[in-house]
Amino acid sequence: MDHFLYRDGALYAEDVPISEIAAAVGTPFYVYSTATLLRHFKLFDEALEGTDHLVCYAMKAASNQAILKTLAQAGAGMDVVSQGEYLRAKAAGVPGEKIVFSGVGKTAEEIRVALTGGIRQFNVESEPEMEVINAVALELGMVAPITIRVNPDVDAKTHAKIATGKSENKFGIPISRAKEVYALAASLPGLEVVGIDCHIGSQLTDLEPFRLAYEKVAELTETLRAEGHNIRRLDLGGGLGIPYERSNEAPPLPVEYGQLIKDTLGHLGCEIEIEPGRLIAGNAGLMISKVIYVKSGEGRDFLIVDGAMNDLIRPAMYEAHHDIVPVNEPAPGTESQPYDIVGPVCETGDTFAKQRSMAPLAAGDLIAFRSAGAYGAVMASEYNSRPLIPEVLVHGDQFAVIRQRPAFDEMINRDTIPEWL
Repeated sequence: MDHFLYRDGALYAEDVPISEIAAAVGTPFYVYSTATLLRHFKLFDEALEGTDHLVCYAMKAASNQAILKTLAQAGAGMDVVSQGEYLRAKAAGVPGEKIVFSGVGKTAEEIRVALTGGIRQFNVESEPEMEVINAVALELGMVAPITIRVNPDVDAKTHAKIATGKSENKFGIPISRAKEVYALAASLPGLEVVGIDCHIGSQLTDLEPFRLAYEKVAELTETLRAEGHNIRRLDLGGGLGIPYERSNEAPPLPVEYGQLIKDTLGHLGCEIEIEPGRLIAGNAGLMISKVIYVKSGEGRDFLIVDGAMNDLIRPAMYEAHHDIVPVNEPAPGTESQPYDIVGPVCETGDTFAKQRSMAPLAAGDLIAFRSAGAYGAVMASEYNSRPLIPEVLVHGDQFAVIRQRPAFDEMINRDTIPEWL
């Protein structure tokens, strides 16, 4: 469920007409619903009710500080994968003890910043990384809390570019080597092993891969405890999918996911961490674009819009589907027609949809890309020297621009001309 609905033929974000925002900030832009963000966070929090747990928002999905602050005030922790994300979380008021640092390529400087600023744990991905964390912690006279990410070799049955739990993926250590890697960690004086980390992929629409992975984590927990390790925290990652196509069967609900966690891991008495990102932010955001031209081609018509692949890259990168709807609701009985919906960037890949059935549209009409809140604005670029588009947050009948569109001069003046030119 989201809070983007038609009222009297006009699309609203909560209690604000989308057309009103478009008139104020111009197109294209992203708009997020506070009510949807909070609802989705609370669904996860309530799904784990009765267990010792922390829901850490995976902020790579959408990392504007206004979004982070909204979720932090509701009790969320943060899952970060870079120094920049760590500093964003801190700037949004998230305390270090609620920040988990993931990622395969943490540098010594990133580790140092997180240790001195406060960190809940590092999710360690390899033995070389473990040794660097140990060295930095000893240099600072500190002890670093860690989990070790194990790769359970489970096929998440998701897109190849977002699968992370198979043996050929770059993430974590093979679960078959876990005993020796945990023994190494226990021998390093700058580390404190607090638990196990596992994340098998993103946009999962079936609970069975989670079950298979968590059963392996449960078995490993008991094995490691028998070896003398104090395993008291299980970081289960995120990955639960969202319905990008409204016509398709809905993915499992957070409450079903929470029950699976309790069924497979509840007997261990561990604190549970989960790191949802997409399901919290995905359906909480739209990208709004305007039709520039309607072009007739050979056997097909094109909607050329002012949003482009640099603004929303998921269709070009992942062949991802986004439902696309007009901001002004078509009259009942309006006959649809197929369009290729494309952007202005000089790439054939700048195509959002092919032969998508839409009510007839004209130049100047507004359209909304649904389910664009996750991996939208955060993956945007200035390709073709196109400015990053604004982000807008709605709260009831109010809206605020939470990232301005830069002027062309601002973009150009970031370049530095060498003195010999």
